[in-house]
Amino acid sequence: MSEQAAGPTTGRTDEAAPGGHGGTAGGGAPGAPAARALVVGEALVDVVRRTGAPGAAHPGGSPANVALGLARLGRRAELLTWLADDEDGRTVRTHLEASGVRVLTGDRAPERTSRAVATLDDAGVATYAFDLEWDLPAPVDEGAGDALVVHTGSIATVLRPGGPRVAELLERRRATSTITYDPNLRPALMGDPVDVLPLVEALVALADVVKVSDEDLAWLLPGLDPADVARRWVGAGPALVVVTRGGEGTVAVTSAGVEVDLPAQRVQVADTVGAGDSFMGGLIDGLWSAGLLGPDRRAALAAIDADALTAVLARCVRIAAITVSRPGANPPTSAELDEG
Repeated sequence: MSEQAAGPTTGRTDEAAPGGHGGTAGGGAPGAPAARALVVGEALVDVVRRTGAPGAAHPGGSPANVALGLARLGRRAELLTWLADDEDGRTVRTHLEASGVRVLTGDRAPERTSRAVATLDDAGVATYAFDLEWDLPAPVDEGAGDALVVHTGSIATVLRPGGPRVAELLERRRATSTITYDPNLRPALMGDPVDVLPLVEALVALADVVKVSDEDLAWLLPGLDPADVARRWVGAGPALVVVTRGGEGTVAVTSAGVEVDLPAQRVQVADTVGAGDSFMGGLIDGLWSAGLLGPDRRAALAAIDADALTAVLARCVRIAAITVSRPGANPPTSAELDEG
C-alpha cells in the first residue's frame, strides 16, 4: 500500500435499508414508507489486477457502487440495471441485496454480465479495460411511486443503446425528483472527447447536483481549470457542482456563488476502486440529511451556505478515505462512520 491524501478520482420496499436513517429521512409523514433513491446504470464485475499477480473479482459498476454506498448509509436504494442471469450476475445481485439494495431488472437481459478489468499501478490507482454492453431493461421498471432522488452516470449515460434512454428517463423524472449525475468517464469505451462533451453537458443541464473528477475534466476539457468548469456548469442549470481532485482535495461551487475548497484526508491507500462512487453516495446522503432533496427543495439546495456545504463535503471525504483504505469498491456503513 501507499500513503496518499485520499480523495475520489464509484430489495427493500417500505423499510429502511440496514444501518441507518429509516423513518422519514428526506421527506414523508411519520409512518409513511421511507423516501427512496433510484440509481440508474451499469452493474458489473470488476476484475482487479496488480502487475504480476492474478486478478481478484469484485462486484462493481459506478452506479451500482453508488446504490451500494447509499444502502450502507441506511437509505432505501433501488438500482435499475442491465444484468444477466449468469454466475457473475447472480454474484452481483446477491452482493447488492445483502446490503439492502433492491435490484430492478426487466424481462429482457444480456446474455452475459459485463466485466471491467482494473489494472492497479504501484500507488493503487486503477486504469480500466471493458467487456460489456448496456441497455435499460425492457419493460422499464422504475419502481413504485416517485423517488426523492434519481442518480446516474458513467457508462450508462454514454454507451448505446441505453444512453439516450437514460437521458429520456431523467427528463421524465426531473418534475418529481432531484437529479444527480457523475460523468465518471471511461475513455477506453467512449471514443473522442469532442463527441462525448455534448452528451455530458446535456446531462449537466438536466441535473441538480453534479460530481465530477479532475481526471474526467482533463480528458473532456483539457487545459481548463476544474474550478472554472464548475463555475461554467452551475450556470447551465445545476444548483451544485463538486470537483474531486484526488490528493488535492475537493472544490465545490453553487449557483448562488458559494465556493468551498476542502483538503483531502491522508490515509493508507489499498486501491482507488470505487472511491468516487462512495463520495457520490455520501454527497447524496448528506444533502438528504440536510433536507435538500426533492423537487420542492431546489431553491433551498441552491441557497446552501458555505458551512452546511463544508460539513456535507467533509463527510464525503471521510467516506472516500475509508473506501480507498481497503480493496475494491467497499464503501463504509453508517456505523463505521460513527466509529470514526
